[in-house]
Amino acid sequence: MRAAAAWALAIGMAWASVAGAQITPLTDGDAPTDPPPLSTLFADSVAMRLFPPPDVVGLYEVRLQGALAESNARIDQAQFVVLVDRSPKVQALFLWWGGAGTVWRLVGAASVSTGQAGRFEHFLTPMGVFEHSLDNPDFRAEGTKNELGIRGYGRKGSRVYDFGWVEAPKTWGDRAMSVMRLQMHATDPDVLEQRLGTAQSKGCIRIHSSLNEFFDRNGILDAAYDEELSRGRRLWMLRTDRAPTPWSGRYLVVIDTLAGQRPAWAVPPAPLRQRAK
Repeated sequence: MRAAAAWALAIGMAWASVAGAQITPLTDGDAPTDPPPLSTLFADSVAMRLFPPPDVVGLYEVRLQGALAESNARIDQAQFVVLVDRSPKVQALFLWWGGAGTVWRLVGAASVSTGQAGRFEHFLTPMGVFEHSLDNPDFRAEGTKNELGIRGYGRKGSRVYDFGWVEAPKTWGDRAMSVMRLQMHATDPDVLEQRLGTAQSKGCIRIHSSLNEFFDRNGILDAAYDEELSRGRRLWMLRTDRAPTPWSGRYLVVIDTLAGQRPAWAVPPAPLRQRAK
């Protein structure tokens, strides 16, 4: 077995027994030969991509299925689902397509930044399954800089995906459970994008501007928004040049594989490798 997968084997096998379910990842012989939807576009347009080997992909598939089953998520048709591994040694996002009798397949993976422990007003990014709905409408970044010269939400117009107020563990003070606003958003392209692949945020999920653009333009997590559009509602936060697919999803899944060392496939950008060891 590859060393990169060893760290996850015990955890993945344990997660497969959630609720008594017997969940197993695909074997090479079972895998469909045609690529999942948008995988070519993901490869062509998303920066800071990661390339986990097939055995690791299989273990993450197990974790995805287990989390969705435990949460009773509504997967009534094939759709996109976003999975994030918040482990400080991994810091990776995986875009999946499948469900409802369709085999789960990896569209692509990329580096992210989640909550950095040990600083004031910083939370661990909460684990669980979070639904993207209009109960907490998205908005667009203004592109303004804070007192440190940082554009916290990235370039003007970048979409901020809002999952509402959720419980999360504080990483300062008494380290008790508290509440934070869980968002997934772009970050400053000049200062902070280069740090993706390491834990940097106050608890939100930071993604590359190219991944934000990919999600936004293709309606990856817009199932609830598409439903409202079909009812005749106008939604100002949706771009006019959207090209949604029939598989818009609604779920963000956050896990922690508790990796003890950084897998070779999850190595961050070169300037940060020494810091991330």
